Amino acid sequence: MAKLDDALCNRCRLVTDRLPLLVLSVLTRRSGCKIRFSDQALRRSRGGSVRARRKIVVLTAAIVVVMCIGTFGFHLLEGASLFDSFYLVLTTFTTIGYQGPASHAGRVFNCFLIIIGVGLVFLLLGAVTQALLEFEFRELLGRRKMERDISRLKDHYIICGAGRVGRSVARELSRRPVPFVMIESDEEKAAHYREEFLILAGDASRESVLRQAGIEHAAGLVAATTTDAANTYIVLAARSLNSKLKIIARASEEHAEKHLRSAGADEVVSPYAFIGYRIAHSFLRPNVLDFMKLAMIQEEELGLDIEEVRVGEGSAFVGKTVHTSKLRQDFGIIVLAIKREGQKMQFNPKSTDPILAGDFLVVMGDPAKLREVLSLAGARA
Repeated sequence: MAKLDDALCNRCRLVTDRLPLLVLSVLTRRSGCKIRFSDQALRRSRGGSVRARRKIVVLTAAIVVVMCIGTFGFHLLEGASLFDSFYLVLTTFTTIGYQGPASHAGRVFNCFLIIIGVGLVFLLLGAVTQALLEFEFRELLGRRKMERDISRLKDHYIICGAGRVGRSVARELSRRPVPFVMIESDEEKAAHYREEFLILAGDASRESVLRQAGIEHAAGLVAATTTDAANTYIVLAARSLNSKLKIIARASEEHAEKHLRSAGADEVVSPYAFIGYRIAHSFLRPNVLDFMKLAMIQEEELGLDIEEVRVGEGSAFVGKTVHTSKLRQDFGIIVLAIKREGQKMQFNPKSTDPILAGDFLVVMGDPAKLREVLSLAGARA
């Protein structure tokens, strides 16, 4: 029984990690430019900060060594106690003045101590000041670059919440790559993930924050905070600012789904319902789930991927059938389904079924070949 419990726990962790892919499968896949999170000036600033920290460590260690030498030197030359000797060194380094050593040898030793010790102290103060200035410069430069990157975004996605689900969605979007920006209310967490993602610190339910994230030009939004109430407010604010936005919301409780849909969410994803579905079908259809996991998550191992292809106006595929398009013959691509506007999804289409402009083809095949088909489907003949 214990082994079964452990197996179920492991399965729960596995399906929780895969939940963001369910979110991504609902979002319309679009190609985009991968956002670069650092430029040359920012790299130089970071490099200078590392050097400044290294200099502070070296200078601090040197001061400690010189203080130890000075303490034992006064102890031997003046015959003072270790504490009195340390006190003499400390007052020398801080330049506050005191009654100097009595012996000639002690004064000569103190001259060298003043030159070396006080010099090191001033060098340390300069290094600390430099590090503080570079930190402020880096923060200012980072904020300006973030604002500049966000202002350039179009047809991007907004991820509200940098929790486990939100971060997983962000990593999957980065892998495609697709442009996106994250919003996190916890400033400390936002700063922690700023090196990895383009992220704003703020309340995603506020219209000013959503506008700062470029919601007017966004293609979709994911409300992935940990509370249903927060997700509901985010959906309401987002829908009021962009009526055409594709919104996907996370629901923790079953009764929250209807409220989120009423607020304007196009799709609602429940982590717990998804986990229950995966656990049940791991018993009932384990091979099917293993195949879907390989195809959707680990396509590198299987050598294939499942993609959504939109057939553009004037594309070479328009007016042809599934067979005459030669997707299977020339590219090794399997057409799993056709989704036509205003109609239900047509699974396993016949070879004689036509392909029209505006159709969405759900296809499976080699990732490199799929990229070729994506280019051809959007290009004019």
